[in-house]
Amino acid sequence: MSPGLCFLHVQSSADVRSLETWEQRQVTQPSEESCTMGIKDDDCGYKRDGDDPRADLVQTDGKTGSFNTLHTTSETETSLEDASLRLESASLGDSAVSAGGDGVEKSHKVQSREDEEEGHLVYHVGLVMKARYEVVSTLGAGAFGKVVECIDRDKDERVAVKIVRSIDCFREVARSEISVLEEINSLDDDNRFACVRMLDWFEHEGHICIVFELLGLSTFEFLRQNHFLPFNVEQIRHMAFQIFRAVCFLHRNKLTHTDLKPENILFVSSDYELKDEKEWKLRSLDVKVVDFGTATFDHEHHESLVSTRHYRAPEVILDLGWNQACDVWSLGCVLMEFYLGRTLFQTHDSKEHLAMMEKVLGPIPPELLKQTKKQHYVRSERLNWDERSSSDDYITKHCKPLKQYMQRRSEEERQLFDLLSCMLEYDVYRRITLEEALWHPFFSPMRTQQHQRS
Repeated sequence: MSPGLCFLHVQSSADVRSLETWEQRQVTQPSEESCTMGIKDDDCGYKRDGDDPRADLVQTDGKTGSFNTLHTTSETETSLEDASLRLESASLGDSAVSAGGDGVEKSHKVQSREDEEEGHLVYHVGLVMKARYEVVSTLGAGAFGKVVECIDRDKDERVAVKIVRSIDCFREVARSEISVLEEINSLDDDNRFACVRMLDWFEHEGHICIVFELLGLSTFEFLRQNHFLPFNVEQIRHMAFQIFRAVCFLHRNKLTHTDLKPENILFVSSDYELKDEKEWKLRSLDVKVVDFGTATFDHEHHESLVSTRHYRAPEVILDLGWNQACDVWSLGCVLMEFYLGRTLFQTHDSKEHLAMMEKVLGPIPPELLKQTKKQHYVRSERLNWDERSSSDDYITKHCKPLKQYMQRRSEEERQLFDLLSCMLEYDVYRRITLEEALWHPFFSPMRTQQHQRS
């Protein structure tokens, strides 16, 4: 990190070293991973395309309540109410009988056959797994399988159970996630860091099932349901401090998450109060990081392509190799999304993605372009981009230099954008680490609060 890159992002080298005593360093043992489960470029359309912010509101009668809970990162094109009904219906299987008559029953059977063919567990409300976990509802679905809410009969509490598809690739990823989660539980046995807790795991009819604490909405789903109204700076600070500490804990233990995005950051509770007719206010901003299916230890093989498109670091796109710094880039994009209420880099194309970065952050350093294996992205040591194209018109309309996104010129916003500029740095050797970021002036109020509590 070169001196002066960021405004007071580290008070001194002694401060960085003192952070090690603030939260103890720990060492983990590696886990096995041979298959990735993140969203790739070739997946069918990104789930945010064509979103209507008004289509996803949950209707309530009173001034307070709780949002519908969704624990997964896909199938969010429709409203949560519609999705919940659709998923609940699909989960009932052959035993479903509806007042709608034979047509509905047949549709359930068709869905059951489809699930079975695709490796999903065909289940129904009331199913008891491991003689302990009783299915009460479907929370969501994704490429990996489905997530159901269950009653843990042994402890009389609600939990979330991820039921992984019975396909070898997903089973291997699930085993890797279990290994990572067991390490996290072991190293953070007093639950100081905001990583989701795995409570149990088991196999049911050939499906690996992972039991988690029951959490609330993802930060992305909250934005959707709240008209995409952005979070304010104080809310961002509160959430970011928890997220940074959690991911810094992973990094200290030689682990990279690789798929940080708003869908993988969940509120601990979705309880809210109605601020006015159009805006909900959460009672708690406590969050947890989830989905360790593609988490990779430093010594393990690093897949060349990681991260969901919009949060993918430039070194990944340019195939320069990656390390824990790619998580820092992803979190920079996440904080911008919290601040704007929308995705910073909304694109499906790698070269267009790089062109968007240049519009927001300035030119990609020529030395990085020289090193890339993707030489078709390069022309005369610059990004090979046609500024007369319709894509460039789109970029000009939707992107502008980073500091121009600042809505007010308050000191706290200036500090936030200084931190963001340190995180969204092309060169991984100049990009701020999360250890350093926790000492940035933006987090001074949080450090003071933590010191007072301790």
